[in-house]
Amino acid sequence: MVKVRHLVFILGDQLSAAISSLDQADPALDVVLMCEVMEEATYVRHHPKKIAFIFSAMRHFADELRQRGFTVDYTVLNAPDNAGSFSGELERAIKRFDPEAVRITEPGEWRVLQMMEAWAETLHCPVDILPDKRFVCSRSEFVAWAKNRAQLRMEYFYRDMRRKTGLLMRGEEPEGGRWNFDAENRKPASPDLFAPKRQGVVPEVITREVIDLVGRRFKAHFGSLTNFDFAVTAADAKILLDSFVTHQLPTFGEQQDAMLSSDPFLSHSLLSFYINAGLLDPLDVCKRVEAAYLSGDVPLNSAEGFIRQIIGWREYIRGVYWLKMPDYRDVNFLKAERPLPDFYWTGETDMNCVHTVVSETRDNAYAHHIQRLMITGNFALLAGVRPQAVHEWYLEVYADAYEWVELPNVIGMSQFADGGFLGSKAYAAGGNYIHRMSDYCGTCRYDVKKKTGEGACPFNALYWDFLDRNVEKLKRNQRLGPVYATWGKMTEVQKNAYRQSAAAFLAKLDGAVRTY
Repeated sequence: MVKVRHLVFILGDQLSAAISSLDQADPALDVVLMCEVMEEATYVRHHPKKIAFIFSAMRHFADELRQRGFTVDYTVLNAPDNAGSFSGELERAIKRFDPEAVRITEPGEWRVLQMMEAWAETLHCPVDILPDKRFVCSRSEFVAWAKNRAQLRMEYFYRDMRRKTGLLMRGEEPEGGRWNFDAENRKPASPDLFAPKRQGVVPEVITREVIDLVGRRFKAHFGSLTNFDFAVTAADAKILLDSFVTHQLPTFGEQQDAMLSSDPFLSHSLLSFYINAGLLDPLDVCKRVEAAYLSGDVPLNSAEGFIRQIIGWREYIRGVYWLKMPDYRDVNFLKAERPLPDFYWTGETDMNCVHTVVSETRDNAYAHHIQRLMITGNFALLAGVRPQAVHEWYLEVYADAYEWVELPNVIGMSQFADGGFLGSKAYAAGGNYIHRMSDYCGTCRYDVKKKTGEGACPFNALYWDFLDRNVEKLKRNQRLGPVYATWGKMTEVQKNAYRQSAAAFLAKLDGAVRTY
């Protein structure tokens, strides 16, 4: 029997043919290890669609590797001898194959990296942890970029990534003479009966088997498995990419901040699932979008806005995560301690905007970035919910959520729990913003135009109460200066009306328990 050279351990978000752990892998000498483990499915109670997506995509990827000639040692979740954890499954595989070394690409989560770094000693086998080359900016490059900066700003990082990749560049200058077209991407949307139907993928036999397994094992988790239509192979993800570029990308720019009750997706790509799991390469996706602009098929504001989300924000967020962990998870600049209200799990609230987004999250394991930031995130910020509880909710409920990308977005941007290290302001807003960017307010029990008292939109009083109770921490923020100037001009009667309305509403939230 030929001795195994490398045991190549591939995780569920590393489903890329070009993943670094497979570099120079030889089917004649190396064995690939993949496993579905309960520990990873339940360390937070992930949405069933997220679990089904990852397990099905893993099984399909394993089959693709077998077709390339690899021996794939694959443990399904319900295998009777499944150890239930990465460490346990790796230990069993080492005993079976006695490899010279284990090769694995670095993970996306700090806790998993800590686990990996202990394996060589605890399992008595060399472990080579390789860098994840699927990102434009390596962890070390980001550390160098961030060095000696008192504050980090994504906009400047993004410009460096544009220069590095050459995307939407004309020599040293940005295409169109501007780096950022965000000002053109803030239009509300209207229902469009003629909008192209979004493409999905009909589950085949492997996916149906996984859906059945997940439905039985994780039925207590928040979320529905109904109408599962995720791509679970790179080939199908590429089809969905092409469909997005053709049908949704042309209007993506102007609609990316809009929200409609009748359309949870609008012109958003829904490609983050596949990029974060490895089925699509982020730089390839950006090049495809750039090509659509250069061929005249999409406007510059759409192409630039989409590319900025990937090589700008996504890369920046990852850099911040690895720069600031592990302490970053526990920061709480505003000292917010209120428990997460139970309607984040049930959707049972008279605030139609929150009800809509939570309900869509339950059904789709997805909400777009403005729904996350300015509805569920904004409410939690205004209400003073403990940021770690908000982080765990986002990690559980969204199929594209992995800690490296989700935690900084929630802790740093949405909840301002880092005091402004990641973002330049607290993303707080009253009901007027929601009214301007959505149709949610038209069918809400609350009156968005009423500021205080019975029947007034809760976001209105909560907004001013948030600013008032955090004045000592926020008053020096330059972007909030005009807002505090407005607050300062109000009479004490007006201020007290806001305070009292907010206090009455928040009193109803206190003592709420998680009900799922």
